[in-house]
Amino acid sequence: MNILIINSGSSSIKYQLLEMPSAKIICLGSIERIGSKEAISSYKTDHVKIEKIYEIKDHKAGLKRITSLLLDSEKGVIKSTDDIDAIGHRVVHGGSSYTKTTLINEEVKNKIKNLSPLAPLHNPANLEGILMAEEIFNTSKQFVVFDTAFHGTIPVKAKQYAIPGELYKEKGIQAYGFHGTSHKYVSEKAIEYLKLKKSKLISIHLGNGCSITAIKDGKSLDHSMGFAPSNGLVMGTRSGDIDHSIIFYMVDTLGYSIDDVKELLNKKSGMLGLTGYNDLRDIESEASKGNNECIIALEMNAYRIKKYIGAYTAIMNGLDAIIFTAGIGENSSLMRQLVCKDMSYFNIHLDDAKNDLRSSTIREINTENSKVKILVIPTNEELEIAKQVYNLIA
Repeated sequence: MNILIINSGSSSIKYQLLEMPSAKIICLGSIERIGSKEAISSYKTDHVKIEKIYEIKDHKAGLKRITSLLLDSEKGVIKSTDDIDAIGHRVVHGGSSYTKTTLINEEVKNKIKNLSPLAPLHNPANLEGILMAEEIFNTSKQFVVFDTAFHGTIPVKAKQYAIPGELYKEKGIQAYGFHGTSHKYVSEKAIEYLKLKKSKLISIHLGNGCSITAIKDGKSLDHSMGFAPSNGLVMGTRSGDIDHSIIFYMVDTLGYSIDDVKELLNKKSGMLGLTGYNDLRDIESEASKGNNECIIALEMNAYRIKKYIGAYTAIMNGLDAIIFTAGIGENSSLMRQLVCKDMSYFNIHLDDAKNDLRSSTIREINTENSKVKILVIPTNEELEIAKQVYNLIA
């Protein structure tokens, strides 16, 4: 069975075509920096590797580019769209309605659309991907896996806000949690790797979107993002945690409209707002040249992560391992170094030589005397989605 996975981020699309149940990868690729004139399109099979720069204005154009590669007469891997049996879509916000892999119908699509105000950088792009996939791959079954599903185990004391109770009970205002597919995948890999029967883990997903999760015995216990995927850690264009009084001040005193504030906090803040860049590779490069704004932004980013590590170690009453994953977590030795610096009180000790090594497999980057393991685990949300889709069909 051929299953195509479409994983849309706020400014990227990752995709894999897998043969299930063997999990053999037929092809994979990504489109990064969507919305720019220098979007990076990559495509890889056993015999071909292509990376080119295009202007890709939106996710719709990105999906068309992916389809043209799959169907290419020389380098493609399918002869017809009918060769795809099923498509699995990652959708960020499922609210409290969906906690499992779900066959897509009109009701599901309407729900994704209605939840778009809570995930404005993601759900609209996710829905666009679904609509385009239905149009292009019109004989394939379409399924959705929600980022919020893994966090259904967060207890009430962690997910309810200290506001009038009816807003939680009747209106569903609560912390939902995000990046669940990634946190689930890497935490299961960590438990398997460390051979733990009971575990206290902190999973740190660092990409253009960033989040951190406390995971006890394989279940999400607390998470940095909340009602929408906008608070918590400093992100590419999102501010993360912010005093809500600032929003009132901007509207009441500075003359901003609510839409202005929403645009600013979601699309013009974070690392972009601090430095003028939202790609960490550019920020690290500028920091190495002495750019003070970029240096401070990196320190702020790491500082916020360290605060959450302390808090989550406290609520679990211990810590076996921290996990770095996703684009930045897996590839930025500098960010890992900044996060793990001066953490000896927690028995977290980074081995600088191991940290500088690059690998596509699970690896430890802690010293021998570090009681807390520091793991770098490449996430594979696409494989996790494919497994869930296949199991539902089977």
